[in-house]
Parts: sequence; structure tokens; C-alpha cells
Amino acid sequence: MFAHFRFARPVTDLARSAAMYVRGLGLQVIDSFEDHDGFDGVMLGHPDLGFHFEFTFCRHDPAIPAPTREDLVVVYLPDRGEWADACARMLDAGFQAAMPFNPYWNLRARTFIDPDGYCVVVAHERWPGAVGPDPVNPSSTRA
Repeated sequence: MFAHFRFARPVTDLARSAAMYVRGLGLQVIDSFEDHDGFDGVMLGHPDLGFHFEFTFCRHDPAIPAPTREDLVVVYLPDRGEWADACARMLDAGFQAAMPFNPYWNLRARTFIDPDGYCVVVAHERWPGAVGPDPVNPSSTRA
């Protein structure tokens, strides 16, 4: 069974959040809506991903984002150049560098926080279950 996942989050400024995640993570706006029963929203993703983010804003009763220090989105980038470029893009997009709550993320990653308090970790490592060639160790391939 293959599933597509949607991660929905309330935000305080829909346009700002969408612009930051598009610029910082290289996502694309894949859909949006306005005043659907009082809600506005934007979906961000990429054709090669099995998930997308949905950011929403309720016009009549805005939800206050309340992420904890352990609510993370982790992006794994094993290629050092791609990782460094992504970290620079996150800062350029308006994310703030942050100290992670879990010290594990200090080892080979940088943590960023958006204005609503959501954390994004950009890890310089390969996810153990990743499929395809490993740019750090090209002779290794996962299936």
C-alpha cells in the first residue's frame, strides 16, 4: 500500500509561511484555497515527494500555533554541498538558527525555527532507509 501524507499546521501569516518554506526547503505551491468555510490554506510539496504540508489560517477564530521543542521536520541531505546550500537558504528565507532541544541534532545537523515556533532540522546525513546511491559513499546503494 502506498499512501500520500499531508501534514497540516495552523500559521499566523499564511503568505509568510508559504514563502519561507518554498524558498528555504525548495518546495512548490501545489494547491491553495480561500475562505473555504472561513479557512484559507496553501499546500506545499514536490512531485517526487509522498507528502505535502498544508498551512491554514482560520478567518473567524485563528488557531494559535503551539508546537513543542520536539515537533520537528527533519530533512536529510547527505551531500555536503547540498546541505550547506540548504542551510544558507533557510536563513535567507527568514528562518532563525536555533539550538535543538535534543542534543543529538547538534552532531551533524542545524536546526531552524520559523516565526510560529515550528522547527526544521537540516541533517547532513543519509536516512538509513533511503533508496538509491549514497552521495557520501557512492559505492553503496540501497534498494
